[in-house]
Amino acid sequence: MDYKEAGVNISNAEKLVDRIKEMVRSTRRPGVVGNIGLFGGVFDLAAAGASRRLIASTDGVGTKTIVAEWAGRYNTIGECLVNHCVNDIAVMGADPLFLLDTLATDKLDPPRDTALLEGVVRGCVNNNIALIGGETAELTDVFIPGQFDLGATIIGSLPDGVPALDGTRIESGDELWGLPSTGLHTNGFTLARKVLFEKARLSPHEKLTDGTNLADALLAVHRSYLVPIKQCRSLEWVHGFSHITGGGIVGNTKRLLRKDLSLHIDWDTWHEPPVFDVIRRHGNVSDEGMREAMNLGVGLVIIAKSGNESQLRAILGDDIFHVGEVISK
Repeated sequence: MDYKEAGVNISNAEKLVDRIKEMVRSTRRPGVVGNIGLFGGVFDLAAAGASRRLIASTDGVGTKTIVAEWAGRYNTIGECLVNHCVNDIAVMGADPLFLLDTLATDKLDPPRDTALLEGVVRGCVNNNIALIGGETAELTDVFIPGQFDLGATIIGSLPDGVPALDGTRIESGDELWGLPSTGLHTNGFTLARKVLFEKARLSPHEKLTDGTNLADALLAVHRSYLVPIKQCRSLEWVHGFSHITGGGIVGNTKRLLRKDLSLHIDWDTWHEPPVFDVIRRHGNVSDEGMREAMNLGVGLVIIAKSGNESQLRAILGDDIFHVGEVISK
């Protein structure tokens, strides 16, 4: 018996790496040293003009992979992955520098896997991030046939002069302003799948009230908030940012609060994408359950000193909406 008979095809892995090398080269930026394909990626902070303070984060797209399989559409979730990682470090004031991805599956599928990595590359290019390495693993005894997992680790630097965005400046009376999400982003899909696929048995072509179909709504690319964050992060009256992921608006935003502070959310001040109402109705999901698992149309919360709405709108436009305020317990 050899490795191929045991379930792992080294030749397929090598062919896939060769196929994606050219795509990966398109993500090069100042700081990248050498070529992809070695045992590790090298990045020169000084050449990139980066500070010595680094920030790292790692994440995945969760069971959005199953939605991609259900819809037969694999070219978006790689971009979702990158944007999610970017947002997680950007809300702390960081500039993203480079990323490493990981793709694990039962058996490599070159057309599917190339589409997945095309999304990763597109996300890197759009956010000016270098993809300097990664891992492709064929794990026949771990994954159910056809399943895969996609994850990444991102490294960024905290620029000199950017104030601390760790919640220490947040105070009672600060206002919460939201920027819209494109949909579920990369959280809440276990609940969504149970409701929409198993209970309601809806098809990818199910039409929603805004004219889109269900597959479009569920696979909408997780939005990157890097640009609006960079526009606001150095403003003295902007006290923090919250990336709304698993745990919802309250669960994520309260991470930044001191023990003597709490949140008041005005739940009716923004428009929810229709996919959330479809999940709520077909699953008879309570408001509490939706708020805990979903972003409900709010992808980023900006925490700002009261009285600065006009300045914020001058910078970000009318895309923003009032979400609530910070209150004393």
